[in-house]
Amino acid sequence: MTQHTMASGKTKPFHAFWLFFPAASVWAALAVPLSIHAVLSGSGWPPGLLGAGHGHELIFGFALALIAGYTLGPQPWRILAPLFLLWLLARLSWLLAPDNLASQLLSPAFALLLARYVVPRFQAAKKWRNKIAGPLILVLCLLSVVFGLTAYARASSAFTAPDTRQIMVVAIIGLLLLMTFMGGRIIAPAVAGTLEKQGINLEARVQPRIEGALLVILPLAMILTMVPIPDRVTTPLLLLASALIVVRTLRWKLWHCAHRPDLLVLATGYLWLAAGAGLTGMHLWQDRNPLPALHVITIGALGTLSISVMLRLAWQRARRSFPPTWQVLGIAGLILVAALARLQAGTTPFAHPETLWLSATCWSAAYGLCATQLVLLFRHSQQRRK
Repeated sequence: MTQHTMASGKTKPFHAFWLFFPAASVWAALAVPLSIHAVLSGSGWPPGLLGAGHGHELIFGFALALIAGYTLGPQPWRILAPLFLLWLLARLSWLLAPDNLASQLLSPAFALLLARYVVPRFQAAKKWRNKIAGPLILVLCLLSVVFGLTAYARASSAFTAPDTRQIMVVAIIGLLLLMTFMGGRIIAPAVAGTLEKQGINLEARVQPRIEGALLVILPLAMILTMVPIPDRVTTPLLLLASALIVVRTLRWKLWHCAHRPDLLVLATGYLWLAAGAGLTGMHLWQDRNPLPALHVITIGALGTLSISVMLRLAWQRARRSFPPTWQVLGIAGLILVAALARLQAGTTPFAHPETLWLSATCWSAAYGLCATQLVLLFRHSQQRRK
């Protein structure tokens, strides 16, 4: 703490990602193997990760922590400490006693408090496409509330409630939409800056028409998923979204970025979004269970994009450089194996325990390495400030 800070009696704002990114990574590394253990061991422990519980934690626990770390920016501890403590209590209570009313209230409480601080940050933008991130985050936070209410209603038999798995599908499509938007906003300027250094002008950057189309198509798919109509109605929307994501990626001319593996891995995560949307649409068209295809989004896309963004931000903040090649390629390889193994396990994954454990091991290794690297980079950044 500097003399000026001590004299003023105030502490400097703390970057939220140094708090939420390592915590989210550790939680991701633990939740998946614990969920498999809960079923295959026959013990049913931990109960919060059985059934749709592990999906709840990976979206409303892990993914919302990522959103907190990425969007909150520097914040005073009077804001960060209660928010993080609420997140931690929500995770532990859901893990140990998911049917308890307190457990079902804590996670929505964190989501609503997060929305309270994050959503207004996007309202200053003038164009509707620039404002959309706030409502998207708000929808994901509200879905946490809906999931909690639904879980409580089904447990107490108070009234007929929708299936929590249906809510998870809507949340995953919402997450697909958010990653499509924010991923594009990260990749486009980074690629444009890299190409400009080579004397190459990239005209297709944000690509507003494609982005605008995706911001209409995917919310419509979310709505139709909740409506009691045949799943095939959603298929054309997901297939069109998949095609648009591929076209957008190709127009970034990433073949000129061979010397930047961190950008190539980011783009790979973006293409995982296209693969997940396309496969989900095909499964729905064939009246097949979309669960394996949805894991292409939650493992392939979310895994690759989240780790890439976390490491990229931490390396830039701590060392003013990009993540090393071995790191981004190694983690991308682990996520690739994790996604393909889970896809191979199909709709009855617990009938293929070896494949399922392979997927979980690679996923946990990727996030374990990410968490370790984040801690090391944080220590380096602190030492540099002294």
